[in-house]
Amino acid sequence: MDLGLRGKVAIVTGSSRGIGKAIATALATEGCRVALCARTAETLEETTRSLAAVGAEVLPVRADLGSPEGPTRLVEATVRTFGRIDILVNNVGGARAAGPFLETADGVWRGALDLNLMAGVRCSRLAAPEMQKAGGGVIIHIASIWGRESGGSATYNAVKAAEISLAKSMALELAPLNIRVNSVAPGSIFFPGGSWDRRMQADPQGITDFMKRAIPFGRFGRPEEVAAVVVFLCSERASWVSGACLPVDGGQSRSNI
Repeated sequence: MDLGLRGKVAIVTGSSRGIGKAIATALATEGCRVALCARTAETLEETTRSLAAVGAEVLPVRADLGSPEGPTRLVEATVRTFGRIDILVNNVGGARAAGPFLETADGVWRGALDLNLMAGVRCSRLAAPEMQKAGGGVIIHIASIWGRESGGSATYNAVKAAEISLAKSMALELAPLNIRVNSVAPGSIFFPGGSWDRRMQADPQGITDFMKRAIPFGRFGRPEEVAAVVVFLCSERASWVSGACLPVDGGQSRSNI
């Protein structure tokens, strides 16, 4: 199936590893020109080399999107290099390990909000006018099933719920500009160096038991499985999908909606 993405310009944040890298790779495979963004130079360079080796047109931008300046640097570099923006995938996120709610300090909350919610707000606010100039576009927020129902730490749960709510509000407001906005809610996704990899190394039996108990298919998801859904949502094949939150979790979540 031709998804009609050849020649489109996409920004994928947090794209040097894991889900972000898989999304950037899938979009590049479909013919998109892709701006990569990460804080760590080594992994950013490695991902850039791997995509360039297969003929992809990529732009690496090293920036801290948890700061107000980072999104400006990323969007300006993308427009300067590619001349437009058609797709924005707000993937960067996560939260520092937090203790119980009563022991979680303001600084931890601010860090989680800046890296997750505000990074998406700032990037979207800058990218949307460029999409309007191009005649429309697509914005995807990578949230979590723990934004749809209880799970994880209070900080992570709260910021991911905020991302899903933000996507819905943006979808309604940006529809007149021909910009579609959706969120994707992955479940437990395994990749080398990720949090589940570290937990598996620390407690193999405990994590194996968790998979059997919590995930109906008895295994973790793969970044490529999330990327496939994101690429579909970015395409014209999903032209009537906006304001939705799609779980990609192998049945792990329990919410009816």
